[in-house]
Amino acid sequence: MPLDEYRRKRDFKKTPEPEGRVTGAKRRERFFCVQKHLASHLHYDLRLEHNGVLLSWAVPKGPSLDPKTKRLAMHVEDHPVEYGEFEGVIPKGYGAGIVMLWDRGTWTPEVDDVDVALKKGDLKFTLNGYKLKGSWVLVKTSGHYAGARGGLRGTGAPGSNVGRTWLLIKHRDDWSGELDITEFAPRSVKSDSDFDEILAEDSPAIWQTNRPAKGGDTGAMFAEIIERAAKLKAARRTTQNSRKPRRKK
Repeated sequence: MPLDEYRRKRDFKKTPEPEGRVTGAKRRERFFCVQKHLASHLHYDLRLEHNGVLLSWAVPKGPSLDPKTKRLAMHVEDHPVEYGEFEGVIPKGYGAGIVMLWDRGTWTPEVDDVDVALKKGDLKFTLNGYKLKGSWVLVKTSGHYAGARGGLRGTGAPGSNVGRTWLLIKHRDDWSGELDITEFAPRSVKSDSDFDEILAEDSPAIWQTNRPAKGGDTGAMFAEIIERAAKLKAARRTTQNSRKPRRKK
């Protein structure tokens, strides 16, 4: 079944992620999203709606608008369509970390049969999102690609890369260019928040006790985000307390 692997890896009593169901709608223009995910590694999850689920690829460096740049994209398990709107904190366990809805919109296949294109390993499509637009292609590779060895910890990509290693490439069109879109537009399209603001909205029991990364650049990044989130929460509490009417003596 399409979502069996997704459900097997999660305890829905402990995670706010949706359990999801396979939807039956089939149409040419379909939902897509990119979720920026800080787990053991920072990466971007590209998700394309197809046959009632979200086909998913973990892109470590994020999408590039430069046609000369080929970005590694690890094919991971299908996700439920409801997951495409998820933004928040995943507690300790599979994929633990912070999820930002970085982009969303619709996608249109540039092929007659998506399933045939996936099997062939050459899926051409058009994106119409807030940040990503125009023509793209996902191309399956042999797995012998820099950065692909051993899977991607914290991205949902299993250790074996056989059949899972793809490249995400922007086609040359009016929407291509050398601008680094991940740096130019780093915030959420859902809440206009950054990671620290998303983290500050969740209960301390989630983000104080279940750090997804320890050590290295990612660990330092997460520690800094936790510190900023704590300051945001403290400032919010101070503001709320200052607005409370004082009792007369």
